[in-house]
Amino acid sequence: MRISMKADYGIRAMVDLARHYGEGPVQTSEIAARQLIPEPYLDQLLTVLRKAGLIRSIRGPQGGHMLVRPPTQITMGEVIAALEGNITVLDCLEDIGACQLSERCGQRSVWQEIRTMTRRVLESVTIQDLLEREEQAEVRVMYHI
Repeated sequence: MRISMKADYGIRAMVDLARHYGEGPVQTSEIAARQLIPEPYLDQLLTVLRKAGLIRSIRGPQGGHMLVRPPTQITMGEVIAALEGNITVLDCLEDIGACQLSERCGQRSVWQEIRTMTRRVLESVTIQDLLEREEQAEVRVMYHI
């Protein structure tokens, strides 16, 4: 299974917004610069995240984007579902008729378990968790002279 750049960039943008949660709107250009995401592409992702109800956008010179809920209440799974849709390992897991061998396939139950475990992990990790992991990583790479 491969996570797309869309999901990676979207999660990075959400973590950036979490870092500034409660401080007011954050401009797209600021997020793009900090997260090394092309601004036009980020605009598209933020539109999708807004339509999914995960962020709020405000127009104007003092505008920008902000999380709708606290970062402790938004999961990676929600962000990925908004950007990618349903996580599917194989088509036959969603549609048993997609493969003529589905009903007697020895692999199918393994792929179902992988899908279930992946969803469970993504739904258990919040944007706040990712922010805290990022902050811990920043502390570890600081050099002291």
